[in-house]
Amino acid sequence: MNLLNKAPDWWRGAVIYQIYPRSFQDTNGDGVGDLLGIVQRLPHVASLGADAVWISPFFTSPMKDFGYDISDYCDVDPMFGSLADFDQVIATAHALGLKVLIDLVLSHTSDQHPWFKESRSSRENAKADWYVWADPRPDGTPPNNWLSIFGGPAWQWDSRREQYYLHNFLTAQPDLNFHSMEVQQELLAVAKFWLDRGVDGFRLDTINFYMHDAELRDNPALPPAERNDQTAPKVNPYNHQRHIHDKNHPRNVEFLRKLRTLMNGYNAAAVGEVGDSQRGLEILGEYTSGDDKMQMSYAFELLSGHAPLKASFIKDTFDHLERVAAEGWACWAYSNHDVVRHITRWGLNPASSRLYATLLMCLKGSICLYQGEELGLPEAELSYEDLQDPYGKEFWPEFKGRDGCRTPMVWRKDAAYGGFSSAKPWLPVPPAHYNLAPDAAEVDPAALIHHYRRAIAFRHHHSALKAGEMTQVLAQGDVLSFHRLNESEEILCFFNLSDHPVDTAVPAGDWVTIGGELGSIRPRPDHTLHLGPWQPSLLLLNRGARIG
Repeated sequence: MNLLNKAPDWWRGAVIYQIYPRSFQDTNGDGVGDLLGIVQRLPHVASLGADAVWISPFFTSPMKDFGYDISDYCDVDPMFGSLADFDQVIATAHALGLKVLIDLVLSHTSDQHPWFKESRSSRENAKADWYVWADPRPDGTPPNNWLSIFGGPAWQWDSRREQYYLHNFLTAQPDLNFHSMEVQQELLAVAKFWLDRGVDGFRLDTINFYMHDAELRDNPALPPAERNDQTAPKVNPYNHQRHIHDKNHPRNVEFLRKLRTLMNGYNAAAVGEVGDSQRGLEILGEYTSGDDKMQMSYAFELLSGHAPLKASFIKDTFDHLERVAAEGWACWAYSNHDVVRHITRWGLNPASSRLYATLLMCLKGSICLYQGEELGLPEAELSYEDLQDPYGKEFWPEFKGRDGCRTPMVWRKDAAYGGFSSAKPWLPVPPAHYNLAPDAAEVDPAALIHHYRRAIAFRHHHSALKAGEMTQVLAQGDVLSFHRLNESEEILCFFNLSDHPVDTAVPAGDWVTIGGELGSIRPRPDHTLHLGPWQPSLLLLNRGARIG
């Protein structure tokens, strides 16, 4: 049994496994995953070698956005169980050596939250300014041009107050007013409630949306040449603005410092989700530099794009990171609950899937894995009739929403619904997933899960990979190379990101080949590498030597 890591920097370089509770394991036969299902399956996560789990929202909610619309921050939705069940999650995870991060959604609540019900009741009540309210323009239209990520204006008219309220997401998700110190203190109390209950930190949803421009100035237009579909789908007009007033407020870091001070008393850590394709890495640097803000920030560069990663793109990403966030700390992921699974998005085969997993474990930063990634689950193809996601319903068929990556986990190849539930699940289980279930994978030496275990163990074995520097990032055609180093070791990493063999030179040095279990090959006597398709070479500098 693992001992829980109590080091203050346990989060640095950690491998964090994301659990989407609705789709992980159902134990009560209602077709929806629950907290006791997480308890049941935590040994699977521990067997991978993960350091922590990130659990997506399980709080009381009307489920308009599947838990990201919270109506009670300090209780568990009956759909998922009870606070006692959550205590079992904590106890089981800690016994297995796993930290527990929970997904706190602080930028907005449900419109069913008691705070909002009181706030909307009049302009004079005690919580009148807890949300972002504004008078209409003289012609009755919204106060400015801000747009919702889910489509349309970011303002909703409320007849009770005869004002508009701000919602950066669904109309049922009104934004809290972080300019109110009472709101900030209440949210800090929410964080303390869960820290006192034993959580080891937080994944902070849409961390750069917390604070808005108090003057409600219009966002400027974004030229067509600068638009992309990283923050929102290409068909969404949200991409037509430069979002400088509705999010990314400079004073946001003041609240982050307060939250960090609270977390320091619990040795807790947080990873903030920065939703911004225009300044994402720059904001990452602002929010994670120094030791007084967030420890990590979720980076989206490897979560986007429909073509396999190119060596040049990874080099450009890390060069940009070094320019704008040299003192920051990124958390990298290929897949999550909001994007098309990377196996499908990049059209990967078994060889490329293994190489990408190895590459991820060699990058500087912390790592997030999404449930089922270790099995090689592809994206599910769902019909419109099966859709639950309001985002997909709004932009169908050009954008099919997020349900394709949220389908239930499979656990047993021959069981009904893949062993996820005894009842019809909330989303269909794709037929292609059954043969990838863990019970089949465990007895298949070629299954991807074994490679993930080896890659995670390799990362843990080498301190330079967990927390060392990353230097000399080079892209030579399809070959990506970089150095990872700290006081005790230096590792030179090569990756052939193509389906054809490539020759490349190895710099001078007394290099020892490591990572043979990951397919790593040794250099030739003439100091060249002949890398096969999707093949790495991982080299350790011998006896503390340094390259001149």
